[in-house]
Amino acid sequence: MTTAQTQELDVQPTPLALLLLGREADPRSERGVECPGDLPSPSDPDLVARARAAKEKLGDKVFVLGHHYQRDEVIQFADVTGDSFKLAKDAAARPEAEYIVFCGVHFMAESADILTSDDQKVVLPDLAAGCSMADMATAEQVAECWDTLNEAGIAEQVVPVSYMNSSADIKAFTGKHGGTICTSSNAKRALDWAFEQGEKVLFLPDQHLGRNTAVRDMGMTLEDCVVYNPHRPNGGLTAEELRGAKMILWRGHCSVHGRFSLDSVNDVRERIPGVNVLVHPECKHEVVAAADYVGSTEYIIKALEAAPAGSKWAIGTELNLVRRLANRFAAEDKEIVFLDKTVCFCSTMNRIDLPHLVWTLESLAEGTLVNRIEVDKETEAFAKLALERMLALP
Repeated sequence: MTTAQTQELDVQPTPLALLLLGREADPRSERGVECPGDLPSPSDPDLVARARAAKEKLGDKVFVLGHHYQRDEVIQFADVTGDSFKLAKDAAARPEAEYIVFCGVHFMAESADILTSDDQKVVLPDLAAGCSMADMATAEQVAECWDTLNEAGIAEQVVPVSYMNSSADIKAFTGKHGGTICTSSNAKRALDWAFEQGEKVLFLPDQHLGRNTAVRDMGMTLEDCVVYNPHRPNGGLTAEELRGAKMILWRGHCSVHGRFSLDSVNDVRERIPGVNVLVHPECKHEVVAAADYVGSTEYIIKALEAAPAGSKWAIGTELNLVRRLANRFAAEDKEIVFLDKTVCFCSTMNRIDLPHLVWTLESLAEGTLVNRIEVDKETEAFAKLALERMLALP
């Protein structure tokens, strides 16, 4: 098609296309698009020294959190490392830190802002570090889903359970409707609690964690689960299907963990005899069913720490962590490989790099607050209520 023909058609980019191109912004979305200011060059040989100097100048005023999936160049400056909820709690436990620099993604920084004091300022080094999974459930979509459940006559029976990997808006919806938050390590406890409160669960936004927990850990069947697709009328489900389901799973997934397949498992077993397959519960159900071990990021780390020398492991989680663990345990003669042959980092998590971290720390050291993540008070109150319910789980 020629340029003239394109102009005649008057083709206009969609709002989503403009957002992804960095020409528009949605403050309620996980996808940020701007990083104001001039970033240092990635080739600057002094980046490490600059980051160290800025961090030393800030002293106790700054507390740097590093998610396990971050690059090594960033992790080296983290005061603590961990998964999203652990890091948010760590931030809340450091009230003397004026600045919380969260090297992770947007929903994690939101959680830290919810759990920390009003005097603390949470900063995300790159506002474009979002989460594709969290993006798959918007407040408007979930409100429409609840209307569908009301029309089916079952909303009063449904308890929402939202994964930590969700926006503050979704956490607030969960709190407002009597539900709780869960992590990948306490999902069963959260579901046990939810089924004590009601007859059905709306699980947001990761269908795989919800399905794996219900079927693998709680003895339900796949027929007990239905998938609500927010892009189809009534979620693509009939009222009868909704009434017959125990688990109403949101059609969302992790873009990294969703890549692993049953073929990946079979292939690695052929290539490495005696290998132990260890995967995250965000993987597809058939991958989890074929694995030897299943658990959260912290579970994966502890399993490898306890593994005997000479053991072989194929890990189904984000590549930065797998590579770091492989290097860490190489001296103990533990063979650790990535489950899939295709190299796959978390692209949004990888947006936090050394230039962004240097820019952030130097800006703060100069007294300029940048990229603050702040949740409005009403959203914070209901989201905190849902988080507190999780903290109160037995």
